[in-house]
Amino acid sequence: MKYAMIFSVAVAAMTLAACQPQAVVAPVPVAVPGPAGATGATGATGTTGDTGSTGSTGSTGSTGSTGSTGAMGSTGDTGATGQRGKTGDNIVVVPVPTPAR
Repeated sequence: MKYAMIFSVAVAAMTLAACQPQAVVAPVPVAVPGPAGATGATGATGTTGDTGSTGSTGSTGSTGSTGSTGAMGSTGDTGATGQRGKTGDNIVVVPVPTPAR
């Protein structure tokens, strides 16, 4: 019975489909490109970019080496010993007697 009912529904659907009018297909417009248009105007100039950052300072140069020490002069010769001085004469002072009064 189930099969008979399914069969009946299928036959009814086919009958209704046969009675439907066919869909009319409308023509689709096709765009045909025309001649190319004139070239567009040049765009405005862009703004100038920001100034770049300043580079870093170079490193300090290394210190020069110390000059060599000068040589020390040699010690001079000792001067000659002077002659011994002459011994002076002995002076004797004799008092002059004063006359009596």
